[in-house]
Amino acid sequence: MAKSRAIAWLDSAWARPVALLAIIVVLWEMGVRIFNIPPYLIPRPYDVIKALWDEGDMLLAQAAPTTIATVGGFALSAIIGIPLAMLIAGSRTVEAYLYPLLVFSQSIPKVAIAPLFVVWFGFGMTPKVISAFLLGVFPVVVAGVQGFKSVEPDMRDLARAMKASWLQTFTMVNLPHAMPAIFAGLKVSVTLAVVGAVVGEFVGANSGIGFVLQRSIGNFELPTMFAALVILALIGVILFWIVDLCERLVVPWHASHRNEFQATA
Repeated sequence: MAKSRAIAWLDSAWARPVALLAIIVVLWEMGVRIFNIPPYLIPRPYDVIKALWDEGDMLLAQAAPTTIATVGGFALSAIIGIPLAMLIAGSRTVEAYLYPLLVFSQSIPKVAIAPLFVVWFGFGMTPKVISAFLLGVFPVVVAGVQGFKSVEPDMRDLARAMKASWLQTFTMVNLPHAMPAIFAGLKVSVTLAVVGAVVGEFVGANSGIGFVLQRSIGNFELPTMFAALVILALIGVILFWIVDLCERLVVPWHASHRNEFQATA
């Protein structure tokens, strides 16, 4: 019984990344010891774990504003990005005017314009939310446009033949067909929103994981910096998992979740 449980755990979705992470940590420890890398360049895993234990309360407290800024920017990306994708996909005129500007905006480094947000909006949560939004909105728009444009014309013609209104056609044909692509964009967006929030904290903030990273680099506290990176990665993983869970609930019929849907049916 214990052996079967162990085999089942090793075959689970969480076991493989955990095993890979353990291998990476072992290789990290071995590399530091074999090549005699000084701790001011790369700390040992033990030192990072010790920093997580000793400064865990501080890191979790600093993670709160970063998470709030990330969720705020991601929410704006979804609220603004999906309607923009609908407009671009539904009108060639809007696409001709707006799409090039969106691509142009993504070519501008956010680190370069983030100080302007501090000048315009002051220190606080707003510059971080805007920075997270600017990094997160583009993949939502691109994926949404692709999803809405990929709707089969025969499905639209069938809806028209059945005298469906525009709203009925959108809610029963266009939106369900585009949802898998939209969720793909949302998954990318939520991870980029984490980066955007940290960029905002680098430029002008006195709290958050970005602030901890900047202070740790300045003081050469590499174990604390690596511990902050671990917390930052966990924020991204948890938010990504939440979006993935929402996708499984909203579009369980999609091919990527079909086996799970059939197993639970």
